[in-house]
Amino acid sequence: MTTLHLQADRIRSLFLDTRYFWILALLVVASDAILVSLIVHFVPYTEIDWETYMIQVETYIKGQRDYSQISGPTGPLVYPAGHVYIHQFLHFICDFGKNIKLAQYIYSGLYLLSIMLSCAIYRQAGTSNWVVLLLPLSKRLHSIYVLRLFNDCWSVVAMQAAVLAYQLGKDDIGTLFFSAALSVKMSIILYLPGLLVILFKKRGFLYTIQKLLVIFATQVLIAFPFIRDNWREYVQGAFNLSRVFLYKWTVNWRMVSEETFLSPQWKRALLLGHVCTLIAFGWNRWCKRDGGVPQVLLRGLRRPTLPASLISVTAESIAAILFTSNLIGVLFARSLHYQFYCWYAQQLPFLTWKTRYPLVVKLALLVGVEYAWNIFPSTSASSAILFISNSLLLAGLYVSE
Repeated sequence: MTTLHLQADRIRSLFLDTRYFWILALLVVASDAILVSLIVHFVPYTEIDWETYMIQVETYIKGQRDYSQISGPTGPLVYPAGHVYIHQFLHFICDFGKNIKLAQYIYSGLYLLSIMLSCAIYRQAGTSNWVVLLLPLSKRLHSIYVLRLFNDCWSVVAMQAAVLAYQLGKDDIGTLFFSAALSVKMSIILYLPGLLVILFKKRGFLYTIQKLLVIFATQVLIAFPFIRDNWREYVQGAFNLSRVFLYKWTVNWRMVSEETFLSPQWKRALLLGHVCTLIAFGWNRWCKRDGGVPQVLLRGLRRPTLPASLISVTAESIAAILFTSNLIGVLFARSLHYQFYCWYAQQLPFLTWKTRYPLVVKLALLVGVEYAWNIFPSTSASSAILFISNSLLLAGLYVSE
């Protein structure tokens, strides 16, 4: 009986005692590494965008710098310059893109790195140990990384590194990682509202402007070969905010008609909802303990070189604000494709942990989101489940403080 009690205490400590966080985290990563290896060996690879990436890179290697002239089987080049450089490297080491197995191993390492970074973010935020057990449970996420080789994975990992750097107080490094992530995928801009709140509260107005200039200058530097040749086509191709997605590929909004989905009125309604929700969180949650948005703005503008916050911006609040900003963007996205799940999949356990919902509700939300992302093609029901799950999660975060 004593031995049983001792073993029970050890298991309880492993799940709940922060001193053993990394032991549990490393066990999770090691177990997931075995699973990923089995997936690569036994589950067939599915070609979707990899061939297009490689053909686009080959066009770039041959000297083409006009974005409007770079295309592939699935369409034109619609990603920023960082995407091109990463896949130029992969093109080189993967035998001109033909060695798919090697690419899968590289993406497997990238996936495991994303799990490690998630664990580090969770640890800095003071998350309970057991929450990391939820990180490797997504079937769709494994598929996105090691069976589909989507470029979203690179931007996600760079953004995770940025979040961790900001949590550690390494703002310069965090800003460079943020810029790197943005240079691969425009979707990283969803974090920008939350990042502005954090920088403004943490270090003030002038500091925030400085970091914005660094982000802008970094994007120009990375894209310079393309900007020099034809800057209009580069901006239009890499940062096209007006791009219309096809209804047949969307994971969300299947419960509305195609006519509504494609209409400009629907686009404006989603944008309005996005902006209003950001304002609501900024006004009533992110700045609440500092006396509200007006007081934060006044302090920041009156003392532009000093922090605008009255209290310390903690590692937990940094993760919460950035992840919530991203979740708001996902909720109001005009279209979500299956690979977009990696944008927030590893943030969901943390976000549900932050809510006050009973454990069974938290788990139900995670199951609902995962279920919706695994239905192909999406249906009205799966899209509705996704919308309800994301909305309830966001509502739970709104009332959590």
